Formats: sequence, structure tokens, C-alpha cells
Amino acid sequence: MAGISPPFSFINMGNPSKFTEADRFSVAPMIDVTNRTFRRMARLLTKRAMLYTEMIAAQAITHGKEHLIEQDPNNENPCTLQLGGSDPKVLAQACKIALKFGYSAINLNAGCPSDKVQSGSFGAILMKTPEVITDCLKAMQDAVDIPVTVKTRIGVDDLDDFEYTKKIVQSVYVTGSRHIILHARKAWLNGLSPKENRTVPPLDYARVYALKEVFPDLAITINGGILTIDGCLEQLQHVEGVMLGRAIMDNPYLLASVDSKIYGVDEEVKSRDEIFETLMDFAQKFVSEGNKLHYLGNHIINFFNGCKGARRFRNYLSCHMHELGAGPEVFREAYKRMKEA
Repeated sequence: MAGISPPFSFINMGNPSKFTEADRFSVAPMIDVTNRTFRRMARLLTKRAMLYTEMIAAQAITHGKEHLIEQDPNNENPCTLQLGGSDPKVLAQACKIALKFGYSAINLNAGCPSDKVQSGSFGAILMKTPEVITDCLKAMQDAVDIPVTVKTRIGVDDLDDFEYTKKIVQSVYVTGSRHIILHARKAWLNGLSPKENRTVPPLDYARVYALKEVFPDLAITINGGILTIDGCLEQLQHVEGVMLGRAIMDNPYLLASVDSKIYGVDEEVKSRDEIFETLMDFAQKFVSEGNKLHYLGNHIINFFNGCKGARRFRNYLSCHMHELGAGPEVFREAYKRMKEA
């Protein structure tokens, strides 16, 4: 298959949105998961991985809710802000506002299948109008001087053959962007819940790999169904980047080996017990800042998954981290009970 050459007039030469070294491994944007607390915790395990925010509606930002995108670039970057929207002007304005918060990149959500997102005419429904993806992406690129990318899927409803996948990807390519994030499943907008959309539509990694023949200079980050670091390394034989989502939520300790195994950093991978001590120091600081313990507990409750006594750890946290005045001692007691198993 011959490569596709986009019309030169469409290309944004000032902001080509190229793949960066940090994009080699990324943590997927997840509602109620990849918030600032998660990102601060994640940085205790990996310094190199690209983190993502939760999806934030562009309109919320332009209507004054800038607190939704606050971040500390010195402690959270590299980090990509993901926006939801379908109005190029609103998205461009949101991008301009976001610049002052120092994000590494901005991403357009064109793959989320939730009813809430569909009602706002963005997310996965954008795949039905690839020209809108192009208009939105170009407006966002013109608004800022940092990379702007798109996260999408390989199809939507009955629009799911390879030709249509190419059409979706082409809508990004023609803007001059040379990096796309692809969930290797299609989205069913009617009949499947968001949770079911993460597992029911079959994975088609081969289709994503085939896109490299059509768009040889396009860097692809692949997402969907990848559960281990070894699985990441296998994917990196075919594409430039890999993105994990629920696997990190279910086992955040996976992040501890990312810097050495994915980025080649010459350092020993710390044990869960060693990292837990670092988490205890962070928990003390976190609570002293006036935060409630369970905001952090929600992200470390699965930290010992797969270990002997992990259920004891989870159960104790579930019962006690929400109590009034709960502090790091709750984590410590949960750890003690796990070790006694």
C-alpha cells in the first residue's frame, strides 16, 4: 500500500505535533482516576512516563473553571492535558488558557463512548465526522506551540472496516500531526456501556500495525488490552508508543519498572515494600496539606495486588480510610495486617 501524502496547505508547519521520547509509554486518561493525586503518586514510581489528565470538557475551562486543569509542571510533567469538545473555537480558547499551566502536550478525545460525552457531541462520536476532527485539531495546533494529538479508536458502530480506519487517521495526518493514539477496538455507541466498550469489541492489533504501511512517518501509540510490561515491550516491536489504562489502576506497581524496562534507565527496580515506605512519606505530606486520606487511598488500594495478604490490605483500607481524621497510620495498619497473613 502506498503512503498517503496530505495536501500541503493543510499542514501546520509551526506545530507538527511529533512523537516525543516521553510518549514511548503513557498512562491513559481515565475519569476519576488520573487526577492530580494519582499523578503525584505516579511520579513516585516513574519519572519518565507520559501521564494524562482526566478528560476535561473544553467548555468548562472557557467558562472559568480553570481549577480543573491546575497542575505543577515541576512535579507532574511530562503530562498531557486531554480535552473533550467539538467546537474548534472553544477548543482553541481552552488550549490557550491551558498554556499557563505548563503541560507537555494537549490531546483531543475522539474515542470515549460514554453517553455523557456523546450528548456533548464529542468523544467517540467524532469518528463519524472525521472532517470535524481535522478542524478541531488544526484550530488547537494554531492556538499553542506545544504538541497537540488525538486519541481515538479504529472504528465506530458499523463504520469499522480498514478503509474507514484510514479515513479517521487521515483526518489527523492532514493537519501535519505525526503522532496518534489508537485504542485497537471500535466503539459501539448504542447497546454497550462504557465498561463493555473496553472489553466486548474485539481487539485488532494487526489493523493498527497495518496503518504503519499506509502512514510510514506517523508515530502510533497503541492502547487496549495490554496488561504487562512484557506486553508493552512486545507492542513496541511494531509501534512507537504504548498506553496502559486499567492495568495501571488495577496494579499501580507496574509503573515501578517502566523507567528501566521501557526507557532503559540504568537503575534497580525498587520492591513494593521499598516504594510503600516512600508512599508513607508522601501520605504524611498529603494529609498535612489538608487533603482527605481516601483521595490517596483510592489510588494505592491495589498496590499489593497479586501479593500474599493483598485482600487484607484492600479490605482494611476500604473500611477505615474514609473515617474522619484518618491519617497514614491507616495505611500502616493495613500493611501490617497484610504481612501477618
